[in-house]
Amino acid sequence: METFAKVVRSRIGDDHEGLRFEGSTWSWDEIVREAAVRASLLHDFVQPRPGRTQRHVGVLLQNVPDYVFWLLAAALSGDVIVGINPTRRGTELRHDIAHAECDLVVTEPLHLNSIDPDHLAVPADRVLDVASAEYAELLNTHSGAAVPDLRLDPQSIYLLLFSSGSTGAPKAVICSQGRLGRLTEKMSDRISLHRNSVSYLMLPLFHGHAIMMNLAAAAQEGSTVVMVRKFSASAFSKDIREHKVTYFNYVGRALSYILAVPESPDDSVNDLEVAFGSEASPAEVDAFRARFGCEVREGYGASEGAIRIVPVPGSPRNSLGLPASGAVAEVRNDDNIECPRARFDENGALINGEEATGEIVVLGGGKSFEGYYNNPEAMADRLKFGGEDFWTGDLAYRDSDGYFYFAGRDSDWMRVDGENFGAAPLERIMARYPEFSGAHAYAVPDPKTGDQVMCVVVMAGDATFDPADFATFIDAQPDLGTKWRPTYIRVVDEVPTTGSGKIHKGPLRATAWEADRVWYAATRTSEYSLLTEDDKHRIRTQFVESGRANNLPIASRRILAGIGS
Repeated sequence: METFAKVVRSRIGDDHEGLRFEGSTWSWDEIVREAAVRASLLHDFVQPRPGRTQRHVGVLLQNVPDYVFWLLAAALSGDVIVGINPTRRGTELRHDIAHAECDLVVTEPLHLNSIDPDHLAVPADRVLDVASAEYAELLNTHSGAAVPDLRLDPQSIYLLLFSSGSTGAPKAVICSQGRLGRLTEKMSDRISLHRNSVSYLMLPLFHGHAIMMNLAAAAQEGSTVVMVRKFSASAFSKDIREHKVTYFNYVGRALSYILAVPESPDDSVNDLEVAFGSEASPAEVDAFRARFGCEVREGYGASEGAIRIVPVPGSPRNSLGLPASGAVAEVRNDDNIECPRARFDENGALINGEEATGEIVVLGGGKSFEGYYNNPEAMADRLKFGGEDFWTGDLAYRDSDGYFYFAGRDSDWMRVDGENFGAAPLERIMARYPEFSGAHAYAVPDPKTGDQVMCVVVMAGDATFDPADFATFIDAQPDLGTKWRPTYIRVVDEVPTTGSGKIHKGPLRATAWEADRVWYAATRTSEYSLLTEDDKHRIRTQFVESGRANNLPIASRRILAGIGS
């Protein structure tokens, strides 16, 4: 449709069950009426800033019905929803709220301490606690409000969804009313969603995947959404059986976590038709399909909307596939030159990874890129060399037939458990540790999917690395994101630099853990232990067994090649 607001209005009068949450249900008509109440509240409670016609509503909630109601309220009123990511904390989280110029923050007791309302760039009376009596009274005063019927500009901003920032500055991806309206029309066919579908919404609603690939598509079809407060791998199988779920979407390691739960004979007794997501390994896709008896569709997409790469018939097993919808993409190096095609040996090992790996660039993709809010530097980084091509920030290589293979993130972008974040905020936290004279963070591959966090550190003076003391320090930092704790710590005497004196992370990523003085923490709560040669062998074996040997860092691939010869 022309705007997402029209999608929402199309559900007026629809008595089909739209939302199911913790024993309560709402029809689509009831959902729209709840949205209208909040749209009316917003109109009376908050005035747009001078020179602006839209109100920016920051939402810092778990997956609760109020999140859905506010999303649809802003769609109807022509205002903006800012999805605030609670995995960022303290100063960084308050920075995001200020950066997005929020006029109102809707939150809950769980997160009130995280934002510290007294130091927020939003007046205290513009922070609404959905569990409070005051909030209930505000809603009551707008009960029965009419559903807005406004002529909205399709190009008007609707969503600001935070992505990573390579310089540490927030990157709030703009999604317009028109983009989401058009996307919902296409999405239903892509994920095989229909009127009688029951979708399972387990991804957090601050994540674009949760909105675009689930909630918005369900609004288009008028199908039922079963929403959970937060993802639980142990509850997944029971939930999909109990609610007769037919569809769910995922990112990152979700399938891995589900498969780690002990198998039950009831797992295959379900109504699942399709799972749609990204970043699961081929082995995980096969195992999930066999265990739960449903189709699993993998695809690569940029949150900025410039490209989708999907498997097609004949796609090699470990590849992303080919660009969809007529898009044209290349893999280019830092000099804007297309990289040579990847070559593989008889065992499928990548031979020329260093020259074949570059950044995925979408030719002409800048035309559909709606930008980052209030961040021209980040926008320029996506439109390098002053052209209209879109640089995704994702690394890949291509085979002789043109198929794309994902190779990781650029130097300061990490994706852990489906969440993107930049290195700079973590580096600022690491710099507080008095025993370090320098600390630099970067991504190394995870054996299952996505990245793990590695930091190289230089000790101050005659200090030596004390793993227990460091673990105590890092765990005590209030603004440490929930996914930021380093998996690896490497101690060096000197870090590599470029000719201009900047830290050169390429060699660090290439070596990864294949070095001396590397400490490792198996989980985000365990202490650090010195990595042994047996540990390194075990890690390499995990990659091979997961079908991700080609994702190993260069040093590990060389070791495997030496063993093979």
